[in-house]
Amino acid sequence: MKSKLLTALCLIAVSAITGRAAKDPPGQTVDSGSFSVLVNGQKVASEIFTVQQTTTGSTVGAELKEEGAGDKATQNSTMQLTSAGNLIRYEWHELTPGKTQLELVPSEQFLMERVTNNPGEKPVEQPFLLPSSTVVLDNNFFIHRELLAWRYLAQNCKSEAGKMQCTVSPISFGAIVPQDRSSMRVSLEPVGNEKILVHGTERTLPRFNLKFEGGDWALWLDDQDHYKLVKISIPSEKTEVVRD
Repeated sequence: MKSKLLTALCLIAVSAITGRAAKDPPGQTVDSGSFSVLVNGQKVASEIFTVQQTTTGSTVGAELKEEGAGDKATQNSTMQLTSAGNLIRYEWHELTPGKTQLELVPSEQFLMERVTNNPGEKPVEQPFLLPSSTVVLDNNFFIHRELLAWRYLAQNCKSEAGKMQCTVSPISFGAIVPQDRSSMRVSLEPVGNEKILVHGTERTLPRFNLKFEGGDWALWLDDQDHYKLVKISIPSEKTEVVRD
């Protein structure tokens, strides 16, 4: 269990901590699948995602599609990270109903964000005095919360007798929210195992609380499957995100 988990964590943050590189072949998929986004129990969107190891680190792709008829919103994103979890490049594209696109890249001591509202227009630039190790947490891609949880595990947990043991205390991370053009501090803290329903089946999963200004989310990870994200609850928005 430990070696498999560390392989996954290497893609995001752990190589700098453990001092060894990932050994899996380039292009191996660490996680892929989809999340259903439910508001008041009604499905409103789907997120399809993949996390892959590359020769230089990892690539995380996601696409969000709204449900229902009419002008359904569709957007996608691609994030490239070094083997230490530092940002190489983040891109976001609105496919419908608009054509806005966004790019976030390190530039000396800054993260530079460039937003283009219409094809052919000159992008609007906004610098953030943040390091490339800053966590990207875009509004509409929940797979980014899995990456944050993996980073927490890499920094604050260890395997004992085949089980992950974490220091029960919150860790604070610097984060950037590209679509909001803002940065913030977030904290993640394990609160123990909890019984929850997933697709009508009761499961006991480790819960983590994600807190930030104006937000309080609950995350449940699968400790039997490389700590993949299974479910998110956002009570203030009456929203749940569930792995399909």
